[in-house]
Amino acid sequence: MGAIPAGAVRRAGDRALLVELPGTAEVAALYGWLREQREAGALGEVGELVPAARTVLLDGVADVDAVARLLRTARPTAAEAARGPLLEVPTVYDGADLAEVAALWGVSEEAAVRIHTGPEYTVAFCGFAPGFGYLTGLPARYEVPRRATPRSSVPAGSVALAGPYTGVYPHPSPGGWQLVGRTALPLWDTDRDPPALLAPGARVRFTAARA
Repeated sequence: MGAIPAGAVRRAGDRALLVELPGTAEVAALYGWLREQREAGALGEVGELVPAARTVLLDGVADVDAVARLLRTARPTAAEAARGPLLEVPTVYDGADLAEVAALWGVSEEAAVRIHTGPEYTVAFCGFAPGFGYLTGLPARYEVPRRATPRSSVPAGSVALAGPYTGVYPHPSPGGWQLVGRTALPLWDTDRDPPALLAPGARVRFTAARA
């Protein structure tokens, strides 16, 4: 990604920094680079690294000025993007919007399933609800719009698409994404450490399963 753009590094309170970037690819590169720097001790004390769609938040920073100077000279590359463990997500492709998604793609429902199970996805960032990951990896030509009218309740385990992202609803909740399938895999479990199954950098493969 090259140098971080001028003015992209901002203070966010007394012990935090916010880095604004052009998109998820740059976020992934910087997040991976920061993880490496933290493990090497180059950042000093940093409580959390929180990637989002176009930002990375460094929270709990002991020496904000020193870390800001380091960020302004950083040259993260795509090769440094965090690569976590590979998780397989067995999915029953019977979602309420599968036919609509297939029509948007100009293919049959069976072909839509093959398209969705083809890539290896990466958790770009988490948000919306505890345990909800925004997964990238589907080619740009398969982006689909959110539903014009969101549903008042989406079942837990629903596999859904919106824009460039795939996601799995960890809890029943309102939602406007296109539902293509469902998984029985528990995405959020407070008895597990950590509770969230998905974390930034994790790799995901969706596999077609029988109902």
